[in-house]
Amino acid sequence: MRVIDVSEIRSVVTKLISRAAFTLPEDYLQALRNAQQNESNFIGRSVLDMLVENAQYAEAESIPTCQDTGMAIIYLEIGQDVHFTGGLLAESLDDAVRDGYRDLRKSVVDDPLLRQNTGDNTPPILHYSIVPGENVTISLLMKGFGAELMSRLRMLPAAAGVEGVKEFVLETVEHAGPNACPPVIVGVGLGSTFDGVAELAKKALLRPLGASNPKTHLEQLERELLEAVNTLDVGPQGFGGQFTALAVHVNSMPTHIAALPVAVNLNCSAPRRATVTI
Repeated sequence: MRVIDVSEIRSVVTKLISRAAFTLPEDYLQALRNAQQNESNFIGRSVLDMLVENAQYAEAESIPTCQDTGMAIIYLEIGQDVHFTGGLLAESLDDAVRDGYRDLRKSVVDDPLLRQNTGDNTPPILHYSIVPGENVTISLLMKGFGAELMSRLRMLPAAAGVEGVKEFVLETVEHAGPNACPPVIVGVGLGSTFDGVAELAKKALLRPLGASNPKTHLEQLERELLEAVNTLDVGPQGFGGQFTALAVHVNSMPTHIAALPVAVNLNCSAPRRATVTI
């Protein structure tokens, strides 16, 4: 059995927040540069130029890539042979977010109706899973809510099939228009239940751009959806062009015979994410 003090988790997550806030993932930046070189719409290409410049400046000056530094969403894959000491794991994650967001915008309210700001961006949204081994993999999303507000879920009947899924994804991206800060990354969840399909869609945003889907039919669906999304002519920041999205990622799980749950979670042109294994 491996023993890990929760103070180590706190330290790691605090560093992840700083890294994600100031430095966009290299796989995303490469996709952005590719779009920059291939966008034929003059205004769209100019927007992509500014997004690349903004990312470079943010990293060089250690300032946020976007003023909306989002809500912290933390995924922990915990080896079943790990034992935590030194306090409560959830409290250490609260402390990490409190530390990491000290100089970042505070965007969390403690009640959705009363709207009082928590003042430290806590609590984070936590997802735990138990896996074999004695390591802990921590993944962070700093989810801005421009794109989050444009995300949607629908409980389709089973008969809707793949065409129903495609129609819903395209409808969602087109409805979002410029409000999700394109070029977006489109996370799609298929199957599970009402609550589970939303989690599938959000977790799809953690996959590096360019990484293949292990399921052949879903990889094909991703290609078809990306091509279709990029014919919508929303374009970078809604100014038109062929790069409305840089990637479509699909996650799926088993579901009930009566339904085809589908969720679409969009990530914006500043997709803050980071992963580390300890």
